[in-house]
Amino acid sequence: MNEHRTEPFAAVDVIRAKRDGGTLTDEQIDWVIGAYTRGAVAEEQMSALAMAIFLRGMTAVETARWTGAMIDSGERLALKVSRPTVDKHSTGGVGDKITLPLAPLVATCGAAVPQLSGRGLGHTGGTLDKLESIPGWRAELSTGEITRQLDEIGAVVCAATEGLAPADRKLYALRDVTATVESIPLIASSIMSKKIAEGAGGLVLDVKTGSGAFMKTPEQARELAHALVEIGSAHGVATTALLTDMGTPLGSAVGNAVEVAESVEVLKGGGPRDVVELTVALAREMLALAGLSDVDPAEVLASGLAYETWCRMISAQGGDPDAALPAPKHIHVVEADRAGIVSTMDAYAVGVAAWRLGAGRARRGDAVQYAAGIRCLAKPGDRVAAGQPVLELHTDTPEKVPAALAALEGGIVVSEKDSTSRKIVLDTIRG
Repeated sequence: MNEHRTEPFAAVDVIRAKRDGGTLTDEQIDWVIGAYTRGAVAEEQMSALAMAIFLRGMTAVETARWTGAMIDSGERLALKVSRPTVDKHSTGGVGDKITLPLAPLVATCGAAVPQLSGRGLGHTGGTLDKLESIPGWRAELSTGEITRQLDEIGAVVCAATEGLAPADRKLYALRDVTATVESIPLIASSIMSKKIAEGAGGLVLDVKTGSGAFMKTPEQARELAHALVEIGSAHGVATTALLTDMGTPLGSAVGNAVEVAESVEVLKGGGPRDVVELTVALAREMLALAGLSDVDPAEVLASGLAYETWCRMISAQGGDPDAALPAPKHIHVVEADRAGIVSTMDAYAVGVAAWRLGAGRARRGDAVQYAAGIRCLAKPGDRVAAGQPVLELHTDTPEKVPAALAALEGGIVVSEKDSTSRKIVLDTIRG
């Protein structure tokens, strides 16, 4: 026998209220998210509401309530560990391997880092894709395994459990096919619903801006950062956001296995300057939120102690930290077309090229090549000779190289003068 349920609202009335520029009530928001999650609000109705929000926006109060309703659509992790917990989220970029050295570094400094991550789509890489290039490493952990690893090691990087914010997972897929992704309230609530549901006591956000970022301009990135921090504060989670540059790839490696190798260099006390700088900057903010400001993450990183934590973290998830990483079957070298100074290395161009080489995916569920990617042999500010290697393109399928080269067209510029002046951290926004 079918069971009928009387709904307190009609979806069309909620859509009309937002379409006409009104403010949704707490009760309307709670109902529409819950009803959509259980199928009582149809996909076309939620599509219309998402477009109304895209065009009309939401107030800070609405956005915080929308986030809370998405959190309440599923479970919250109960992280009962002996250390203070603090998490980090990046809005995504090219060569953005920062989670890999950051999580073990902050754990070595005394905090617990529950880093629930995702896979890449398009030109931005995914943390899980990178780590899955390590033989034996597994992303799927139970809540019990996550808690135990946090208590014993202090850091875990894994896939989000299915029960976290199911409303967000359903709504994100809808936004992806209805041209409503680029909405600050919907982006902010999507990020924060998952992060708050993870249960960490503090959260640091790396909001990127530039050609390789989702937010292309500093103004857009700053608006998103403020929205994220406001949501965190409204939900009682100490939150800080850093605005960081993504006009140039981070570090020298872009891809999967190549980024793991570079992260290990950083954890052993070396690695590219920009990766080290951003890792330490984020670590300082995370430790401050965890009440551990007396520890200097720069000293800990330089000492190599965080590498020991990395090895334990990888081993705990079935990986072999000493195993050889996948090597590409084909390497194509891109040379400088003239002598001079590298003035531009466009992050988006490099990211798309790495994606076309096989490092990323066009659709969710597509396979990636773990050995695919790009090594930047020169970066902006470096002097090069004509014919000097500037990039190495790594792939298992050499027929993909022409498409990657097409993506790089105009993205690497060598000039007569050095006009580069790169600042990694552009601004800090605290709750």
